[in-house]
Amino acid sequence: MDTTIWEYARNQNYTIVSKDSDFYQRSFVMGHPPKVIWIQRGNCSTNDIYKLLRKNKEAIKTFGDKAESSFLVLE
Repeated sequence: MDTTIWEYARNQNYTIVSKDSDFYQRSFVMGHPPKVIWIQRGNCSTNDIYKLLRKNKEAIKTFGDKAESSFLVLE
């Protein structure tokens, strides 16, 4: 399943946002595209994730604009 998601994101020029460390590790091995935003949090609500993404809006935009960046870790 991870390979399917990875290939789809790469083909569509999407960024993967996940709590799954597998995508983070894959970005080391394969590089980008796609880019990966790894949410490094334990159990949390969808609302907590929403707040984290909103709080890091500028960092996410900067990450998306940097051609050399492969992954971004949000805690």
